[in-house]
Amino acid sequence: MSFRSGFVAVVGRPNVGKSTLVNALVGRKVAIVSDKPQTTRRDVRGILTTEDFQIVFTDTPGFHKPRTLLGSRLNELVGEATQGVDAIVQVVDAADGVGRGDAFVFERQVKGFGGPKVCAVNKLDAVRRRGEVPQLQAAADLGDWDEVVPVSAKTGRGVGLLLDLLVERMPEGPASYPPEAFTDQPPEVRLAEIVREKALAVAREELPHSIALVVDELEEGEDLTQVYASLIVERDSQKGIVIGRGGQTLKVIGTRAREEMELVLGRRVFLDLRVKVLKEWQRDPKALQRLGF
Repeated sequence: MSFRSGFVAVVGRPNVGKSTLVNALVGRKVAIVSDKPQTTRRDVRGILTTEDFQIVFTDTPGFHKPRTLLGSRLNELVGEATQGVDAIVQVVDAADGVGRGDAFVFERQVKGFGGPKVCAVNKLDAVRRRGEVPQLQAAADLGDWDEVVPVSAKTGRGVGLLLDLLVERMPEGPASYPPEAFTDQPPEVRLAEIVREKALAVAREELPHSIALVVDELEEGEDLTQVYASLIVERDSQKGIVIGRGGQTLKVIGTRAREEMELVLGRRVFLDLRVKVLKEWQRDPKALQRLGF
């Protein structure tokens, strides 16, 4: 069998489980996850390589009707991610119900694509058996799919079948990345995303969209990596919430982030985490540029 190699864009509305599915397909964590919509803010590439194939999965931000300049930029990222790929997987949420938001994504991002189009009907672990068929039918009715695949990214159900169907549709050709690569994210971006994931886990409802993370300085030694990072919020009141009483909330965020960083890097980590206010950064073009959007 000839070696197959290709790129797959994973798209969908916010919070349908795209990042969890990409992590499951790659077999390791390449994208942060949370139960907050718009967790993914960058194109995150997860790379799976075997003796027979290499697939590069692009995890994209949730496609939505934007209310801020940041939201518009994130939608642009989704459009860019679907250009030049070999297949598109649209993820829908069976537990929440397939609906108008999914139809909006299909019309804007999937319908005009000339290659293989696959619908992954996710979160079936949270749907009672009688509810599966109606959701699969609703997904099938969204458009002209090559495949509709029931999956649970959380439990792994159907992930192997989805992968096999994608491999079959990849073109023959050489690998685009070295066999040991599992993501194309630079270290500072991966570390920043780890901190943001931990912040999202403890953030109140009004905070997730307002949180950004920047690694200001990264010093890598043989036994110790020093990370100096800024957690960015939009208002002074949010700064107080993130820091918490006696600095307790920030301490929890920092401890959890440092522990995962040490697992990822395989060495001790010193994390200096500060909270800064950048007023209304989601709506400020200059601020967005400074934050890499």
